[in-house]
Amino acid sequence: MSAAGFADAPGGAHNPLLEYLGIVLVEVGAGHATFQIEVDARHLNRQGSLQGGVAATLLDAACGYAGLAAREGEAMGQAVTVSLAINYLRRAGPGRLRATGKVTKTGRSLYFSSGELLTESGELVATAQGAFKRSPTPSSPGA
Repeated sequence: MSAAGFADAPGGAHNPLLEYLGIVLVEVGAGHATFQIEVDARHLNRQGSLQGGVAATLLDAACGYAGLAAREGEAMGQAVTVSLAINYLRRAGPGRLRATGKVTKTGRSLYFSSGELLTESGELVATAQGAFKRSPTPSSPGA
């Protein structure tokens, strides 16, 4: 499903933090999700490389969104991050980065995902493994 199809999800594709950081949902479907970012000065730390929190946010989003639909074409649900472990492997500077997440195991209420953050040339910047808990979809605001 393209990112445009995510509008069917509760709350749609709207995520204020991702929007603020310039993180864009590229693709999402059953068991997978891809996000990208054009890294610029606002994403860099004092050493001129990608801030670790931005990398963590990209990987959290990719791993988390990967499990929001149990089957292809199914409406997207919601989930919260239970745990997320990140391995930072190399520095990244300005340019395009892509984060991909894939579900590795799923249960009734929990699913587990792994993710990779890569440069445009395919260099591996960081990896992640996480656990996510599906949350019930609220019927209406304040319900």
